[in-house]
Amino acid sequence: MIWRRVVLRGPFLRVAGLCLLLLLLRLVGGVEALAAGNPLEAVVRIDAHVPHDSRTADRLGTERVGAGVVIADDGLILTIGYLILEADSVSVTDHNGRRYPADIVGYDHATGFGLLRAHEGLKVPSAVLGSSAALGERQRLLAASIGPVAARPVAVQFIGPFAGGWEYLIDAAIFTTPAIAEFGGAALFGADGRLLGIGSLILGDAGGSGKPGNMFVPIDLLKPVLSDLLAFGRSAEPARPWVGIYPTEVNGFLVISGTADGGPAEAAGLAYGDVLVAVKGVPVRDMAGFFRAVWALGPAGTRIPLTVLRQGEMLTVEVESRDRLDWLKLRRTY
Repeated sequence: MIWRRVVLRGPFLRVAGLCLLLLLLRLVGGVEALAAGNPLEAVVRIDAHVPHDSRTADRLGTERVGAGVVIADDGLILTIGYLILEADSVSVTDHNGRRYPADIVGYDHATGFGLLRAHEGLKVPSAVLGSSAALGERQRLLAASIGPVAARPVAVQFIGPFAGGWEYLIDAAIFTTPAIAEFGGAALFGADGRLLGIGSLILGDAGGSGKPGNMFVPIDLLKPVLSDLLAFGRSAEPARPWVGIYPTEVNGFLVISGTADGGPAEAAGLAYGDVLVAVKGVPVRDMAGFFRAVWALGPAGTRIPLTVLRQGEMLTVEVESRDRLDWLKLRRTY
């Protein structure tokens, strides 16, 4: 069978989206009933403005656009956190083109999730959270986002670890193909219409498939931190140590491609081109190993001894780690 892109606009969204979900349900042999309403209507557009002096402005821009998913009847919206990180104003737009201001509720660096709440007036059905634990390779799902292609069937290529150069690591990332261009905050729905993941990245090789695709953050990572995010805006767990290094894997070596401005690594004198060799004597050759070795030493504030190779000379540099959230400019956000 040939899958085609489905363009869902205006008054046709409810009927066309529901038909697509029913078709997917039939193809994969699902037996659960669809959640009440059309879950595609829970997908909203997010527009965020970030001041130019923000820590993330250079890398992520000051005008950020993506998607989010309404997950509660009070207008609570789940998205990928980088869309709203350090923003001083956010708005959401529903499938009928109605726009609402929104407040940022919380951000969790460990998972990458962000929460916001639209002001009174947003009336769309909320998506029901599913469980990503049972997902398997080649399983067919539905990715939904903003833009001319609102929904598209995708297939799971791999479920496994993902390490990002911003000191980010999750163990059960969902890699799907084909790639969708509007990936930021996109919704990943199962055949029963339940929410299984939130879009984070587009990749040239999705999970070793050799094909362009996307990485989705599994919804199961939200459940342990949701109550903390609602109550405090962040996880109540002790913060991991953050060293402010952007590492890159190059031919079996881990090379510093940059350091965060005003971050711990910069303060300790680490620089572009330094090769990371070990963390407190533990050899590291990839990002995942590096992050795990740093985090194993203790919470934020722990001093991290790093061995680096610089111009043929081996050096040991001690970095005083921080909580990344304290480095970001979040007070104007939430």
